[in-house]
Amino acid sequence: MTQPTSIPHYDVIILGAGSVGTPSAMYLAEAGYKVLVLDPGASVGQGSNKKAIGGIRATHSDPAKIRLCLRSLEIFSNWEKWYGEDIEWVQNGYMFMAYREREQKILQDLLVTQKSYGLNIDWYDPQQLLDIVPDLNPEGLLGGTFSPEDGSASPLLSAHRFYEHACRAGADFHFHEPVTKMITRSGKIVAVETPTGTYGADVVINAAGAWARPVAQLVGVDVPVNPDSHESAVTEAVADFLKPMIVDIRPMPGSSNYYFYQHRTGQIFFCITPSPNIWGFDTEETSEFLPMVTRRMVEVMPRLKNLRVRRTWRGLYPMTPDGFPIVGWAEEVENFLLAVGMCGQGYMLGPGLGELILRLVQNQLTENDQETLSFLKPTRQFASQELLK
Repeated sequence: MTQPTSIPHYDVIILGAGSVGTPSAMYLAEAGYKVLVLDPGASVGQGSNKKAIGGIRATHSDPAKIRLCLRSLEIFSNWEKWYGEDIEWVQNGYMFMAYREREQKILQDLLVTQKSYGLNIDWYDPQQLLDIVPDLNPEGLLGGTFSPEDGSASPLLSAHRFYEHACRAGADFHFHEPVTKMITRSGKIVAVETPTGTYGADVVINAAGAWARPVAQLVGVDVPVNPDSHESAVTEAVADFLKPMIVDIRPMPGSSNYYFYQHRTGQIFFCITPSPNIWGFDTEETSEFLPMVTRRMVEVMPRLKNLRVRRTWRGLYPMTPDGFPIVGWAEEVENFLLAVGMCGQGYMLGPGLGELILRLVQNQLTENDQETLSFLKPTRQFASQELLK
């Protein structure tokens, strides 16, 4: 039904100007769609995006995320060449270490899937790992995987670049405008309301991150996405000594894994995955975080013990029951596209996913897209588990 002329009408309205919504807006606008992005924040990337530490990897355990992140890596690594803009991209790789047979088996078993989907990764023995990172603790080290094409970039710089290109292509961004209501008619969303406006739309995309569930509930759709609090920190700057992102997936009391890397400024960024999960929207720092994570880091790399921590912060991971994103059309509402539940990996998934969202809206999916979406579909049973969360 045609919207009243008093209501601005858009081809696509995106709810959320973060790691997924902003790249999606760029690709859709560049393809000629009239796009509006609504976000409650003051500017782009002010939700969970600005809390990310910048790691970008295709080293995952499932084909969907491997494929999407391989494309994201291609975009991030070529951004400066394509656009002449610095996003602080550094390609130093990811290293997953094994100090126990359990982790060794997990990492080695995953190589079959990872290699079959095009990931440049191999198993390295202890000496080979030490050749790359001499400061690793060699005691008990069984080996690990290394993927040299993974890397890192600046989440805020990247978000701003996607935003600028989206705006140049004609996308509108309205900040300080949380969605408060979605008007449906005959099983479709016809308009979106905020405290300051009403906007018609042909397609509405939920890219609201940790707030995806309450947004979806506005149209009677329940997506199993719940916010989980994770803490991060950064140290003082020191001379360059560490290249890859170091990931230790051993579950320990209080945490299931942790990871750290040295930024090109010399600072060490690090984060830990709490176990059990810390559900809710609380982003206040805790006293438990630093003692827990630093103990684990110094065990693996004793050289870190003299570094001074400059700042800690806490962000939200929008988690799904199986650790995989939810991407696809909602069954309950015909034109409601879900791009939610990134499980803390929205930054690395965002560019590849943005292109996939464009093809979904265009109804021009490739055979690979169909396979990717089969792993991420909203109607799945959520029975499997991501092994490299």
